Amino acid sequence: MPGDRVLIDKTAYGLRVPFTKIKLLDGTQPQRGEVAVFDSPVDGTRLIKRIAAVGGDYVTLMDGRLSINGTRIDNDNIEYFEEHAALLNLDTGGGPNIAQLQIPEGFVLVLGDHRGDSLDSRYFGLVPIDAFYGRANRIYYRRGEGISWQAL
Repeated sequence: MPGDRVLIDKTAYGLRVPFTKIKLLDGTQPQRGEVAVFDSPVDGTRLIKRIAAVGGDYVTLMDGRLSINGTRIDNDNIEYFEEHAALLNLDTGGGPNIAQLQIPEGFVLVLGDHRGDSLDSRYFGLVPIDAFYGRANRIYYRRGEGISWQAL
């Protein structure tokens, strides 16, 4: 949620020279279900979004309901994202639809958990995997609730 404070692992996707995009060591590849940090391709604003699909996946998104490779992903099927799954919030609608799309290798589809109110891949396109510079692991402060220690 806006205003939450999160713990970011900036070495998860590789070690970079500070304040540059020069990679010193490779890390893991971004995985479906992870919450990742990257700069918006539109204006450079720092964004934090859930990786919904990776290279090779077939995606359909209708009324905020996501299907990956023919499997519907929703609150009844959150084990698909294992421990990274979050409850989907469609209080403000589902946002734009994706009729059918295959994610090319080297790219990912990122979506906000609040689908109807999220500036994500449906607006700015797929994100190259080398654009990610951190993986969010935990919420340590929730706006309105205070100190927290919640896995993402």
